[in-house]
Amino acid sequence: MDNDEVLRLLGRIGQADESAFRELYRAFSRRLYAYVLRQLGDPAQAEEIVADTLYEVWRQPAKFRGDSQFSTWLIGIARNKVLMAFRSRKPDSKHEDIADVAEVIASEDASAFEILAQQQRHEGVRSCMDKLSDEHRECVHLVFYEGMALAEVAQVQNCPENTVKTRLFHARQKLKKCLQLLLQREGDGSLAGAAS
Repeated sequence: MDNDEVLRLLGRIGQADESAFRELYRAFSRRLYAYVLRQLGDPAQAEEIVADTLYEVWRQPAKFRGDSQFSTWLIGIARNKVLMAFRSRKPDSKHEDIADVAEVIASEDASAFEILAQQQRHEGVRSCMDKLSDEHRECVHLVFYEGMALAEVAQVQNCPENTVKTRLFHARQKLKKCLQLLLQREGDGSLAGAAS
């Protein structure tokens, strides 16, 4: 959805047009949810932040002036809410869902081992991403998962575009080393230890 269409919808939202808000919500909520979920790792909290972010759009649609892409502006609002959520979190709030692994192991499907191995690889990649600093992890997510241009990421992260380039470079190097180690461990049959 281009900015002209977004601005038309925002004008209608300013007149309390619920159908315009639903259209805007459908167009941006999934992408926004994916971003917030990747940052927090908590689906319920991610849904809450998406709702809060879009509620701000409902309350004050005229705040978006069209100086950037609407999605960049929207992610900027969500990013501030994510940072507030991080500040309010307890240090031990990170938890793992062991029930999913138990369900896969209990499966009588012939490919249960392959499913478990794939899940361990995903956990390994997630572990490597989690080892990045917040700025590097967010930068990687915005560029590779959200498809944002470097200038847009710079706007969201409130830094120069060259800083974004540097963050991406260092993040890629760290991810490469971590993933190489993970693959070596997998080759040795000790992938389960790499994901923890």
